Amino acid sequence: MESSFKLQNRLDSAKETPLFYKVFGLIAGGMILDAGDVYMASAVNTDLLSTKFATMLQSSMFLSAGFLGLFVGSIAAGIIGDFYGRKKAYQINLLLFGLFTLIGGFMPTMPLLIITRFIAACGLGAEIVTGYALVNEFAPVKTRGRWCGACAVIANMGAPLALLAATLMIPNLGWRSMFFLIGALALLLWVLRRHFPESPRWLITQKRFTEAEKIITELEANGSYDAADFELTQADGQNVVTERKSRGLFVAIVTVSAIMLAQYTFTSWVPTLLVKKGINVVHSLSFSTIMMIGAPVGALIGALLIDHLGRKKIIVPAFIMAAILGLIYAQQTTNAGVLIVGFLLTMMFYVLMGSAVGVYISELFTTSFRFRGAGIANGVAKLLTVLTPYLAAWAISNFSANLIFYFIAILTLIAAIVVGLFGPETKQKIIG
Repeated sequence: MESSFKLQNRLDSAKETPLFYKVFGLIAGGMILDAGDVYMASAVNTDLLSTKFATMLQSSMFLSAGFLGLFVGSIAAGIIGDFYGRKKAYQINLLLFGLFTLIGGFMPTMPLLIITRFIAACGLGAEIVTGYALVNEFAPVKTRGRWCGACAVIANMGAPLALLAATLMIPNLGWRSMFFLIGALALLLWVLRRHFPESPRWLITQKRFTEAEKIITELEANGSYDAADFELTQADGQNVVTERKSRGLFVAIVTVSAIMLAQYTFTSWVPTLLVKKGINVVHSLSFSTIMMIGAPVGALIGALLIDHLGRKKIIVPAFIMAAILGLIYAQQTTNAGVLIVGFLLTMMFYVLMGSAVGVYISELFTTSFRFRGAGIANGVAKLLTVLTPYLAAWAISNFSANLIFYFIAILTLIAAIVVGLFGPETKQKIIG
């Protein structure tokens, strides 16, 4: 216990070093691919339909296979990462994603493409779980929120980059070119990650102290932060750990599900909703693009404030603001109002992505359960997003498009209450 506590304290207070920057860069690269692939699939799916390579049913199955794979991958990564090591989970998921994305580009029929997409998505589903959790485990306590938030900012650059690549490549080279590009980049990153260090925190939980100390010593190359600069509060005892596991899982599932469902519903349906408000299709796509600029802006705000104000002081107000902005958006009738409120709502969603998904979720769990906890929370959220398009389409067709925004408001208010009442504050605290 004494060796474990000393090693963990050294790791928590170690200043950033070249090894940490290398770890962060490799993780951020994977997160860009993760974000970009979702938008790549959407662009590819459009071309699959227009070229009649896929029927409408096959097109739906292609998208559903991706979401189902993300769910399976999230759960599997949690189990592998907690029981067999972070490095093993991290390498397996990227190899699976890169290899089967590349193979997908060669598939002669749609059923085979759907199968390869499912397997590739299993690998992709693990990336968001492993990425944020690993930044959390390598970063110093003093700046942990800042680095996890920065990872979220970089990850959200994947969307515009993927859309730009799709715009340039699909009309000239066909949809297969996107599979070749994403698959090749993933395999290149897999090669670069071959010497990725194992998480010292995981090694400590496995009582592999010698291996952990070797990595921690390298992470201490630039010295350590003064312990007086941050709180050194550590939960101790089985009862506390059990409480954190059950309570943390409840808070994590509600938080991630609310963010993913609200953000996905809004961004996926906003062009349709704009048309319903009387804005023509061309303008609706332009408006959607401008609104999406709020994504990196919001993630950056979350990253900059998370270590200064604390986790709950960012997350709870952001949920409340998302609810208010959703209700305000439903009442907009002018182009300017739609654009401004839509931008602010998108920004608020990504403040939550940067602070809650990127930082807070991994901090809710101890090292021994961190990957499984984050994996379950993300997996449940991904599974719920499979059902959302059908519910949204039903609401728009049978009632009013404004029901979408009432749904977002209710969802985000519930999440605000759950985090506010049950979520612990984890700012600059050691988590065993």
